Amino acid sequence: MTPAGGAVPTRDGALPRSLLFAAAAVSALAVVAVFAFLLWFSLPVFRGDALASLLSWRWQPLRGQFGILPMLLGSFCLASSALLLAFPLALGVCCFAHGAGPVRAARPLLAAVRFMTSVPTVVYGLVSVFLLVPLIRDAFYGSGFSWLAAALTLSVLVLPTIVLLVDAQFRQVQAEIGPSAAALGFSPVQQLLRLTLPLSRRGLAAALALGFGRAVGDTLIPLMLAGNAARVPHSLLDPLRTLTSHIALVVATDSQDLAYASLFASGLILFVVTAFVHLLLRRWRGQAA
Repeated sequence: MTPAGGAVPTRDGALPRSLLFAAAAVSALAVVAVFAFLLWFSLPVFRGDALASLLSWRWQPLRGQFGILPMLLGSFCLASSALLLAFPLALGVCCFAHGAGPVRAARPLLAAVRFMTSVPTVVYGLVSVFLLVPLIRDAFYGSGFSWLAAALTLSVLVLPTIVLLVDAQFRQVQAEIGPSAAALGFSPVQQLLRLTLPLSRRGLAAALALGFGRAVGDTLIPLMLAGNAARVPHSLLDPLRTLTSHIALVVATDSQDLAYASLFASGLILFVVTAFVHLLLRRWRGQAA
């Protein structure tokens, strides 16, 4: 039977829905496969006394000590400090471009941020090695390769990702509320502060989660700038080593003993920590909705 009016229901949306479902299923299976791969190759580390050695504060492979806790702490410290710098700046850039600044300056500013996404990571690292590191070395003490140098550079690297996500959220919200706000006599700044920002909390949480994932997963910046000392940093001027740079350093020199096997456990822990942060922010985003 056909509906009233003789219109025959179409299935034009069936193919796109099927393709999207298939893409989502493949993505989910890929994540599960990565987790299973890391778990399988981490099993030798979780047997006997190896686990106690892994969850310790000393990395001395020649003495049979494979503690990765300094690298885990280094990853968290570096990613958190970079995000602490990048997120407020990204939010300020988006607020400037969506009502707080001149309209003419918004498009060039966002174009510059989009251009930053095309710059290779190694370029940021190389420029920091020759410009930022000597400045830190001359202003303070030490070699200049430190937590501070890596955090400043990593914040610049993460900034465009957060800006583009927040900008997309602001555009979506303003498209929905713009006519009503203008009819009520809201100025661009009032619309931004009283409507756009409060209604964008879910998007801000998503930008925060993806920014953290981008920061904690980067390898090249900490490898080039953080000093890579496998110990707990006590100040911003101390060197540190992240889990990602630790994996890159060890896999380039060893592929046989327990030190190599511990890399899979490092990847597994990094995977779990990142997933936990994303789930936590997702829960907060749901409560903020």
